[in-house]
Amino acid sequence: MKVVVLGTAAGGGVPQWNCACGPCSAVRSGELPARTQDALAVSADGVGWWLVNASPDIGAQLASTPSLAPGPGPRDTPVRGVLFTDAELDHTLGLAVLRGAVGLRVHGPAAVLRALAPTRDVLATYGEWSWREVEPERVLTLDGLEVTAFPISGKRPRYATDAADATDGADATDGPWVVAYRFTDPATGGVLLYAPCLASWPPGFDALVAEADVVLLDGTFHAPSEMSTATGTGTGGQSAMGHLPITHSLPHLREHPSTRLIYTHLNNTNPALDPGSPEHAEITAAGAELVTDGTLIEI
Repeated sequence: MKVVVLGTAAGGGVPQWNCACGPCSAVRSGELPARTQDALAVSADGVGWWLVNASPDIGAQLASTPSLAPGPGPRDTPVRGVLFTDAELDHTLGLAVLRGAVGLRVHGPAAVLRALAPTRDVLATYGEWSWREVEPERVLTLDGLEVTAFPISGKRPRYATDAADATDGADATDGPWVVAYRFTDPATGGVLLYAPCLASWPPGFDALVAEADVVLLDGTFHAPSEMSTATGTGTGGQSAMGHLPITHSLPHLREHPSTRLIYTHLNNTNPALDPGSPEHAEITAAGAELVTDGTLIEI
């Protein structure tokens, strides 16, 4: 299984256009690398690829990844489809960029597909795509990979006002709003777990981490009060975003020394973006890591 980490930043990327916090300023001055918004590409054979989430940066991400370049025909693409972990704008707006793809297959939780109904109507005017509901904990075979979704949060996007409020669990009548995906390569036995949006450490999640070779995990914030420290905006907004801080997830990860652990979906305010920071040192000392956009992982 081949995995390309297309983007590693939370919504807005790093630098964020309207932010002059420390990490954003460091990127603008050339001290830190820029990061695009969170997305992944996964393939069993390196020929056909599945995108996991489609950020607003997806066009640039595809253009900068040679294995995802179009061909051999003038309109051929190795992109077979898209899997959604959630319905947040920073994970779904890139669908509009992909509108020229013919026969694209899009999969996601039922609640996510319902939330995207207006977008689906618009895209239908450009071409016929297939949309399929991902059923929790049921194996889906996609071009040589076995994919399983695990509900991890009921955190719905702000624009989805027709659903009941939930933060740590999914409404039983609404279905999960956020899932983690386990990718298994039957040919090698390799397992990848991808959970870029994690509101809490849910029951059973330790078992998923333990069986994986590589885990890409929500690293949005380093600490619960990070945004108030970096921007002076207060802690209320951060706590409502549904992202478990690294200081809360790191103790769990220390229990899995044999798994490669990578933090992704990094917010522009996260001090761990600086490799010289004590926050970054804390992460690496625990056996976890941060990678840059474009990193290739083979499992």
